[in-house]
Amino acid sequence: MEPSSSYLAPRSAVVVGGLLLLVLGVPSEVSCQNETEPIVLEGKCLVVCDSTPTAEPSGNALGMSVRSGTGRVAFSAIRNTNHEPSEMSNRTMTIYFDQILVNVGSHFDPARSIFVAPRKGVYSFSFHVVKVYNRQTIQVSLVLNGFPVISAFAGDQDVTREAATNAGLVMMERGDKAYLKLERGNLMGGWKYSTFSGFLVFPL
Repeated sequence: MEPSSSYLAPRSAVVVGGLLLLVLGVPSEVSCQNETEPIVLEGKCLVVCDSTPTAEPSGNALGMSVRSGTGRVAFSAIRNTNHEPSEMSNRTMTIYFDQILVNVGSHFDPARSIFVAPRKGVYSFSFHVVKVYNRQTIQVSLVLNGFPVISAFAGDQDVTREAATNAGLVMMERGDKAYLKLERGNLMGGWKYSTFSGFLVFPL
């Protein structure tokens, strides 16, 4: 079916996966900011507009502008052994993780347990650091470029295992570094089952 020369006025609009979908009804002139061709589906005219057009769009069979998936960033690391802190750990107080579950984009450095932001954006981080057979209170912080931004405590003396847990969103510039640091107490006895995860929520 050929689309008519006069488009239909939008009756409703839905945003799905970054695409603005206009469901049309009454005749009117409608255009898309990136001049996407209208699509005819079962006699209805559907105009698909990219609500976040890029300088390098790629087309598909429906004529829609599709953003590339190269901006996907995510990592998740765990502590899989219960070894005592190394000399390096005791000197830097950085909390190290020895097994990578996810490292999309390879922006988490497993040797240093540091995440390096590949681009400016809003990032989500969460951590769960377990202390074992340790009666001392520990304080764990998410450190951004050397400054703590999120902290958590674990100090119950009546349990054999307890965790300092927290999560939050932070803005990062390209090249910014984030890692976990033990600000107070010690992890003698190990920190097996601890986790550190993060991902890019959206770029800026």
